[in-house]
Amino acid sequence: MLMRAVVAEDHPQLLAQWQQAPQICVREDDAFAPFCRYLSRNPELSVLLEVDGQIVASVLAGHDGRRGYLQHLLVQAQWRGRGLAKRLLSEVLTRLAAQGISKTHVLVLRDADAAMAFWQAQPDWQLREDVQLCSCVALPNGAVLNP
Repeated sequence: MLMRAVVAEDHPQLLAQWQQAPQICVREDDAFAPFCRYLSRNPELSVLLEVDGQIVASVLAGHDGRRGYLQHLLVQAQWRGRGLAKRLLSEVLTRLAAQGISKTHVLVLRDADAAMAFWQAQPDWQLREDVQLCSCVALPNGAVLNP
């Protein structure tokens, strides 16, 4: 099993996996161009595990200079229960810490029960009840869409 940074060429395989995972909400920002921008803005932070050229687990990771953000943590069903998500999580937190990022957030869909159970089982992660998320999608022409 090989752990490595996610690269642009991984996009088709990752997108196909995300589209099949009910706990991941695929949006326009997951298209190839935004995906590549994200990787170039956050080099070497997103990681995956592969076996024989097939991605079995992955996570996107980045930061805004103050806080880290994790997205699309996914382990393929046949590979679950082997600690792969924890392995990826440890790796990206180490990579973020090397860039001076000590606090990291993850957004979990409200109806993704298995994903929420995973995060609540992690000893260093806490469900925040003191904040709520508000989103806005601003277009280059200044128009605003509902998220």
